[in-house]
Amino acid sequence: MKDSRQDLTSRILKLKKERNAIVLVHNYQLGEVQDIADFVGDSLELSQNAARTDASVIVFCGVHFMAETASILCPDKKVLLPVLEAGCPMANMITAPALRELKEQHPGALAMCYVNTTAEVKAECDICCTSANAVQLAQKLEAKEIIFVPDQYLGQYVSMKTGKPMILWPGYCPTHARIQAADIARMRKAYPRAEVMVHPECRSEVSAMADFVLSTGGMIRHCRCTGATQIVVGTEMGIIYRLRKENPDKMFIPVSEQAVCPNMKMIGLENVLWSLEDLAPEVRVPEEVRVRARKSVDRMIQVS
Repeated sequence: MKDSRQDLTSRILKLKKERNAIVLVHNYQLGEVQDIADFVGDSLELSQNAARTDASVIVFCGVHFMAETASILCPDKKVLLPVLEAGCPMANMITAPALRELKEQHPGALAMCYVNTTAEVKAECDICCTSANAVQLAQKLEAKEIIFVPDQYLGQYVSMKTGKPMILWPGYCPTHARIQAADIARMRKAYPRAEVMVHPECRSEVSAMADFVLSTGGMIRHCRCTGATQIVVGTEMGIIYRLRKENPDKMFIPVSEQAVCPNMKMIGLENVLWSLEDLAPEVRVPEEVRVRARKSVDRMIQVS
């Protein structure tokens, strides 16, 4: 098995060079896929890294909306998603027609969408955000009403931190929703000296019990700097691999073994290899949608 993994890795590295390709890997992906990445990070960070390179092919190891975001920012590059069926349940909870209807019910409201949305939804929004900058952006926006889609828990967190009322869509991340307040309480009892950090996609009562509420990128940075040697991690299990790899002197404990996103685990080394061999499956956002969606992403960058 080890030899076959090494052979796959060698073939991937050879094809990357031949295809002038880079491999982008989200923090929640399998460890073996993280190990062959050019960049490991959160979805927007990865797309921004792709836009800065001279690669002509992007292999995005994540879920569908992430590959779309790369296509929005890199229209001159071929964006590949090794497993086309790898989707995001939360992103699929809001559609462009549903958002248009909500906007009609609240004329004059500013529409803010989480990056975890389809390109069609981004095209209907005034501004995009990430879990890292949502609070900062909301504080700066001068709007009487803010529609926030699709994650109700991130929206609740932003509203609580900024004091601004949000019109929330009832979407959520099934993986983060599995993390319960009882899990935090159990970990506090088992590891009384540990720091507890959770993702803002968690339920409000879970975020309220944590020491730190951080995006995946924020978690990576925090764990490099903290003096704590035990850290309880409340997000998708895949990030534990990177945290342990980068901080071998610290102990990382997942809040719940149930916090696994099956879609994030669809891509293996074989899929990356096949994608590079066939230059498929390709994800390309139609130009009319891409231009409109790009405006919401650009405004996020300008405001933040």
